[in-house]
Amino acid sequence: MKPLQISADTAVKLAAKLKVPVEHLMHMPQHILMQKIAELAKEEASQPSAPSEPGIDSQAGHESERS
Repeated sequence: MKPLQISADTAVKLAAKLKVPVEHLMHMPQHILMQKIAELAKEEASQPSAPSEPGIDSQAGHESERS
């Protein structure tokens, strides 16, 4: 079995999200990795979404007050 064909940056980010060592991730069978990614996506979709950048929503309302 050959290692996954993903970049080092992607491997590090995936390993952190999946909470597995990078070495394990790189030699993980592709079907198992896809299953884990699907489970992660399902968990993230079920959680309420938070603003991606804090402070954006609070700044949006102030523009109308200044005018």
